Amino acid sequence: MTARKTLLDQDGVRLDVDDAVATVTLTKPAKRNAQSPALWRALTEAGRLLPGSVRVVVLRGEGKSFSAGLDRQAFTPEGFDGEPSFLDLARGSDAALDAEISAYQEAFTWWRRPDLVSIAAVQGHAIGAGFQLALACDLRVCADDAQFAMRETSLGLVPDLTGTQPLVALVGYARALEICATGRFVGAAEAERTGLANLVVPLAELDAATTDLTAALLAAPRDAVVETKALLQGAAGRTYDEQRAAERAAQARRLRDLAGIGE
Repeated sequence: MTARKTLLDQDGVRLDVDDAVATVTLTKPAKRNAQSPALWRALTEAGRLLPGSVRVVVLRGEGKSFSAGLDRQAFTPEGFDGEPSFLDLARGSDAALDAEISAYQEAFTWWRRPDLVSIAAVQGHAIGAGFQLALACDLRVCADDAQFAMRETSLGLVPDLTGTQPLVALVGYARALEICATGRFVGAAEAERTGLANLVVPLAELDAATTDLTAALLAAPRDAVVETKALLQGAAGRTYDEQRAAERAAQARRLRDLAGIGE
């Protein structure tokens, strides 16, 4: 039995690994886990540091809120210490601005890796970048006090941290547009009803429910889960016949593996 190890603890992010389960924790509860470029770099590093043994990654936030979104200091002329301000970035070249935003997005992309299943355990506010971070995960378990909001448009911006595609996939174009354009709050009950949340539980039961879901995900053989996730992730981009073919190919791999027949 392996011991729980802390592999990263910096800039508001902690990564703990216990055999097949990794826990990424946002650790700035006094600021409601507000996000910054430094935090995004730490999240990206957490993804790079995951051992090959990890099958499930749980993302959580300390304190009353999962994440209240981008730290408003980003919009001040001075920005963050040691960082270019967003205003300075806007004055730069198109290529430089594109590269910087692309680097920010890296913190939100690795959660959907085919060899992992990621779970966001959401309590309190998940606003803007916080909402998009929850959307970056495969699954969302929410406390009954969870409140999602995409507030970028109210600031004259757009959601640019990879959240638009999963939001449309989960709730449909019309509802996604309404949520983003109005910036309104989506409570836990609506999140569960519309597919944003896989499960809603009382706040006191959030950790236990997440642990139970993690155990259920670990019960099936890893390769079967990996193949199934790949099938489901690619389904929307395939025709019906293409999906049938993908299913056949995946099942052939599984049957050969179970029979002990190599490629």
